[in-house]
Amino acid sequence: MAGKNGDAFSPAAEEGPSGIINKILPKMITQATAKDWFDRRRAHIRPWSNFVDQRRFSRPGNFGDLCKRVTRNVEHFQSNYIFIFMGLIMYCIITSPMLLIALAVFFGACYIIYLKTLQSKIVLFGRELSMANQYGIAGAVSFPFFWLAGAGAAVFWVLGATLVVIGSHASFHEVEGDVEELQMEPV
Repeated sequence: MAGKNGDAFSPAAEEGPSGIINKILPKMITQATAKDWFDRRRAHIRPWSNFVDQRRFSRPGNFGDLCKRVTRNVEHFQSNYIFIFMGLIMYCIITSPMLLIALAVFFGACYIIYLKTLQSKIVLFGRELSMANQYGIAGAVSFPFFWLAGAGAAVFWVLGATLVVIGSHASFHEVEGDVEELQMEPV
C-alpha cells in the first residue's frame, strides 16, 4: 500500500492493522514467515522409516568416510534434524514447570509492551524508549525467573543432546544413494 505521494515508506503507508504491526515489530519474524519456513521444512522431511532403518547403520571405515557421511547426512536429513532439535526443546520446556512460568512471564511482558505501544510511545525519564530497549526491559524483568528455572542448564542440555543424537545418526547412518566412487591408486 503506497502513501499519498506514492512512496511505500511514507507514514500514510503504515496505516491499518498490518501497518501498525510493521511499525511496531519491524525486524521480528511474522507469523506468516514462520509458517512458511515451518511448511518448507515439513515438506523436505525424509521418510522417518529411512531415517531410523537399522539396516542402514554401520561403522564408518575411516575418518574420511566419517566426514563424508556427516556432511551428506546433514544435508540429506536437515529437516529431520531440525524437528529432532525442536522436539528436544519442547521436551525440556514441558518437563520444567518453572521454565514454563519464566517463558509465560517473558511473553506476558512482551505482550504488555505491545499493548502499551499501541496506546502511546513509552517514555522513561523523559526519553522515548526504542523497541530494542523495551524488549530489553522485558528480558530484564523475566531474567530472575529464567535464572531460577535453570534456563542456562536447559539450553546446554538441549545443545548437548542435539549434538549427541544428530552427530551419532549422521556418523553411523550410511549415505543415501551412496555409489562407490572410483578410487585411483598412485602409480
